[in-house]
Amino acid sequence: MNRLSTAKRAQIVMALVEENSIRSTCRMTGAAKGTVLSLLSRLGTACAAFHDETVGGVTTRRIQADEVWSFVRAKMKNASQEKVAAGWGDVWTWTAIDADSKLIASYLVGQRGADWSNAVLEDVRRVCRTASS
Repeated sequence: MNRLSTAKRAQIVMALVEENSIRSTCRMTGAAKGTVLSLLSRLGTACAAFHDETVGGVTTRRIQADEVWSFVRAKMKNASQEKVAAGWGDVWTWTAIDADSKLIASYLVGQRGADWSNAVLEDVRRVCRTASS
């Protein structure tokens, strides 16, 4: 199995961070699409673990919660039932941000509804301590 060098990994990540698409990142770096997707998946897992380890026990006074709409491969209105079952369609990124430090206390990608908003708020409750007035 081939391994990417640290420099090549950094080049791919920098391209993605600069909002290049997967395909343009592949063209720019010469990496295969599967390689870029695999690196992106591993990077996401590592970032989530780092966030959970680092953010735990943060003291906060105010949390601002919001959601941002996007879509995966097609907007829900244009996706067939088979495509929706395969994960296509509308998706919401939920965030809970400390109003003073701008630290992201919790985040979640899912659907829009009370269950998803409650899941983010439960995670905030788990991660953050309330500051005394």
